Amino acid sequence: MKFVIVGYGRVGMRTAKILTSEGHDVIIVDNDPEKAAAAREADLETVEGDGEDERVLEAADVAAADALAALSGDLNVNFTACMIANGHDCRTVLRIDEDYRQEIYEKYAADVDEVIYPERMGAAGAKTALLGGNLNVLADLTEQLTATTFDIPDDSPVIGRRVVEVDLPGNARLYAHGRRKEPMTIPMPRTEVKPGDRVALIAEQSALNDVESMLKGW
Repeated sequence: MKFVIVGYGRVGMRTAKILTSEGHDVIIVDNDPEKAAAAREADLETVEGDGEDERVLEAADVAAADALAALSGDLNVNFTACMIANGHDCRTVLRIDEDYRQEIYEKYAADVDEVIYPERMGAAGAKTALLGGNLNVLADLTEQLTATTFDIPDDSPVIGRRVVEVDLPGNARLYAHGRRKEPMTIPMPRTEVKPGDRVALIAEQSALNDVESMLKGW
């Protein structure tokens, strides 16, 4: 698959490394000459320029990309990049920075395919650890695993069970959970699965079909 990543900072760099290790094609867009140079040194195809400039994204061949991840530290750049990608029928992932607020999520979530907020996830992990939660799976994420999300249907066999007790096939691990139309976070130990919930997990690619069958009761 082919991906465009806007922003080669900490999050963009790590994302690119994982994707390329799995054999995907990645093109980096960044207007910082030093970051663009670092991406080239990592043997990544790179377009130096502003991620909110449609001409720059076209130079990055966004029209042929399967997805665009706007991962810079500038929310306005990220959102504009996603809107341009939407015009090219490209899946969009929007990063929200450390100034995350519920109203920001609600404002932008309807216009993109996924919203991520790495800083908030880190804070949620710290909270879970302080309160005795045992979902430390983010530390286990490796380049051989895939992260994905699933919606829980009304007749799922896991409804009513605590999130931390859901035993997934193939050593898959669940690391985030959210109620219907709410952003996901790391669940507390007593959180129970309800119809319409959404879960995020990490698993080997070969196990994803079994995981989906188990969660959806096929």
